[in-house]
Amino acid sequence: MKKRIKIDEQLTLRALVSADAIRMYQIIDSQRDYLGEWLPFVHFTNKLEDSKGFVEMCIQNWKNMKDFVFKICLDDRMVGLIGTKEIDFLNKSTEIGYWLSEEVQHQGIMTKSVKVVIEHLFEEFNLQRIQICCATGNVKSSNIPLRLGFVKEGVKRNAEWIGNYEFRDLEVYSLLKGDF
Repeated sequence: MKKRIKIDEQLTLRALVSADAIRMYQIIDSQRDYLGEWLPFVHFTNKLEDSKGFVEMCIQNWKNMKDFVFKICLDDRMVGLIGTKEIDFLNKSTEIGYWLSEEVQHQGIMTKSVKVVIEHLFEEFNLQRIQICCATGNVKSSNIPLRLGFVKEGVKRNAEWIGNYEFRDLEVYSLLKGDF
């Protein structure tokens, strides 16, 4: 997978580097209420070291061709993340996860980013199936796969632990290479 993908004049995807942990933590820490409503990891990201550990894991996963996580850059400034979750090369499938800073919502950034990642996964790795899971009720997130032609397959009940002994249902969307 390329480490830098230009989407348009303002938008670029770039592989994470160690220094990105600081900016990532700043976004998460300053937007806990907004991001934390739908992203369980926000509750567990309490110090810079938590973000550093995540970034280092992403860097190792990239080296091992296990997963690929990009920072989403708007005018060279990180505004979110997008990446694969558990690429299954044998069955030619993966899941994509993503999040975006509140101040850059409603600009088409995530839809463009997801589309480009899908294109690369289908072309470079000959994957046949890409899945996106969104918390039930997270309309902003679920609109993205719907815009891109994904099919809603159903709901995984109690599929995501959000802390405090609570679970959330996840809507499952998929896109097959032949449908893209």
